[in-house]
Amino acid sequence: MTRFSATTASEAVVTASRDDVWRVLTDPDVLPTLTPLLNRIDADSARDATVDGYELWRWHMVRIAVLGVGIKPVFTERMTFVEGKRIEFTHAPPTGVTEWAGAEGYYALSDADPEPDGSPATHLEISLTVDVDMPLSRLAAPVVTRTMKATMDATGDRFAANLLRRLGARER
Repeated sequence: MTRFSATTASEAVVTASRDDVWRVLTDPDVLPTLTPLLNRIDADSARDATVDGYELWRWHMVRIAVLGVGIKPVFTERMTFVEGKRIEFTHAPPTGVTEWAGAEGYYALSDADPEPDGSPATHLEISLTVDVDMPLSRLAAPVVTRTMKATMDATGDRFAANLLRRLGARER
């Protein structure tokens, strides 16, 4: 197996309150409706499945093919929440379990200057790195990494459009 990695980052000001953005980004039932390639997130229904004070979310992706190799990643993320300000996630497979994919990153939220009519706006920053182990040669790294990056960028664009639509907001 060879590990491949790609990173994407973006930031924007959206015409929605920080509380509204926060509610959407911390809802494991809503995120899959906004995120292409994400099938579902398993999080304890009581929202108290914690390890050392962190919530564990299990992310189930749709099947993805790269250079003829199909994978359907499922991975566990340790979610750290700083109420209304920051969501960090880091790959945290259960003890004794091998997961072939994982993610590292964060969402950062802060108040932005309000709209001319006084309505709130939020500065949203997103950083995401995805790692995937695949049965491909290291020589395939340029093509695989380029494909991963292009897919992540397109997914990010669709996520942003879906988030704005869900919030009834626009990007400023």
